[in-house]
Amino acid sequence: MKKKLRTIDLTLAGMFVALMCVGANITTFVPFMVIGGVPITLQTFVAILSGAILGSRLGAITMAVYMFVGLAGAPVFAKFGGGMSSLISPTFGFILSYILTAYITGKIIEAKKSLPIYITAALIGMVINYVIGTNWMYFAYKLWAAAPDGFTYKMAWLWMVVPLPKDIVLAICAGIMANRLEHKVFARSQFRKIQRAS
Repeated sequence: MKKKLRTIDLTLAGMFVALMCVGANITTFVPFMVIGGVPITLQTFVAILSGAILGSRLGAITMAVYMFVGLAGAPVFAKFGGGMSSLISPTFGFILSYILTAYITGKIIEAKKSLPIYITAALIGMVINYVIGTNWMYFAYKLWAAAPDGFTYKMAWLWMVVPLPKDIVLAICAGIMANRLEHKVFARSQFRKIQRAS
């Protein structure tokens, strides 16, 4: 039988949804951080953190809530986007990927909570984000969106070279941060006690 979400779960999930909203709209203040129609945001960083800190199940639920809040019309996606029209956006694959990114990151860490595992899980989560997001973007441009002149699969991946160094560094930082928070804060917290008891 699946455990119910408790007050502390909902509180932490809400905090991470809010962090995703903030991370999505960094480009509002620095609009030049948009490459090939893909905003350079902190969403991958937050998605990785959510899985690493909240765990696979709650992390994935949190990212799903973020996605559905945006689809319901709240302006929580990049550049304050939202609504059902986001489903056909070339960048929606990145939003969809955050659910699996959080889940896989959390699942890997649940097996062993060592620093190398945290960093490895974070980097794997980043790869999942890139693979799903970039492939969605490519097929979106080819099938229903207006593709730029000469657009190819290689070009789609070349666009991702620009944010890649930032996301690698942030993924490693997320792994280190989550590891330190686990051992300094969460290990003895009520949140972990509830998780272990469930």
